[in-house]
Amino acid sequence: MKINNISELKKIANEVRIGIIEEVYNAQSGHPGGALSVADILTVLYFNEMNVDEKNPDMPNRDRLVLSKGHASPALYSVLANRGFFEKDKLKTFRKIDSNLQGHPDKNKVKGVDMTTGSLGQGLSAANGMALAGKLNKSNYRVYCILGDGELEEGQIWEAAMTSHHYKLDNLCVIVDNNNLQIDGKVEDVMNIYPIVDKFKSFGFETIQIDGHNITQIMEALGQARKIKGKPTVIIAKTIKGKGVSYMENQAGWHGKAPNEDEYKRAINELKNII
Repeated sequence: MKINNISELKKIANEVRIGIIEEVYNAQSGHPGGALSVADILTVLYFNEMNVDEKNPDMPNRDRLVLSKGHASPALYSVLANRGFFEKDKLKTFRKIDSNLQGHPDKNKVKGVDMTTGSLGQGLSAANGMALAGKLNKSNYRVYCILGDGELEEGQIWEAAMTSHHYKLDNLCVIVDNNNLQIDGKVEDVMNIYPIVDKFKSFGFETIQIDGHNITQIMEALGQARKIKGKPTVIIAKTIKGKGVSYMENQAGWHGKAPNEDEYKRAINELKNII
């Protein structure tokens, strides 16, 4: 399945956002802000870019995705459900005691999840291992790793970045969800990680900057990344935390809070009325 129609991808991304709100509301816990900000990127990856098959989720030559910012799991689960890896109704079991849809993704419990994540800073190291294994095995799959911008405060990210460049992992594409907010406020106020572009350049990455909500730009950046040889690529995607729900947008308070009934109805109504 590869969808090239921009309007169709936008509709799917909106459905993904509705799923995110359903998950967090029904659980009355979770992280809606950073899940909503990455919804467009995940939609393009799973419906346009990545070689994956919901009917054969473990196929050896599939492309891999590591959601290093694992607290954004509602977005990943919603994308997987919309792609057909499991039924959409299952999203309502998010964070329930007997559900396999845990607060952070678990590769042993959810088909389509390639790496268990949650401890921030560790995902790029895992993605490096997958990409290096692909090189050694002469496989042609690609590895995508989504980082939060607040996550760049973790030192392990930069150790992993050195590794990505040292082994010339041109089958690796890192995507930074640059919504500029983390749980305690603006990233530059908590621990300034700017300039992100210059930092990754100094670590030997090809760098691409885009609007992370512009479907066309996301598609073009991923296509450009595929053509880069001899070094890894990072896409710095400027996004809006809480994108699509007016009262959540650019509000750090919605990093890890569930909507009440009135807020839930308002969010669903807004999303259903997006054209």
